[in-house]
Amino acid sequence: QVQLVESGGGLVQPGGSLRLSCAASGRTFSSYEMGWFRQAPGKEREFVARISRSGGNTYYADSVKGRFTISRDNAKNTVYLQMNSLKPEDTAVYYCAANQGWSGIYYYEYDYWGQGTQVTVSP
Repeated sequence: QVQLVESGGGLVQPGGSLRLSCAASGRTFSSYEMGWFRQAPGKEREFVARISRSGGNTYYADSVKGRFTISRDNAKNTVYLQMNSLKPEDTAVYYCAANQGWSGIYYYEYDYWGQGTQVTVSP
């Protein structure tokens, strides 16, 4: 089992940047594929990005490709989401999640979730 805690959210102007962090407890962090999802008010939770156990492979939703970068540091049990060129439509609660399986892009494929961190993009 793994517990996840996100941080780094906040209010930013359009075109700005934020870096989210997700700290994991436990010794088995490197055995999980990690993902970031987001959920805006009145909308379903949507996939943002995922990273393989080694960090060597990443995959992004089309809506964030070229603007967001997912990375991980297995020595620190932490996964990151660097968000650049933020847009108002990026406003949402962002969640990190751990997947015991492979190549997950749907929320139901992930086994453990953090509590979420709010990102608001507004002038």
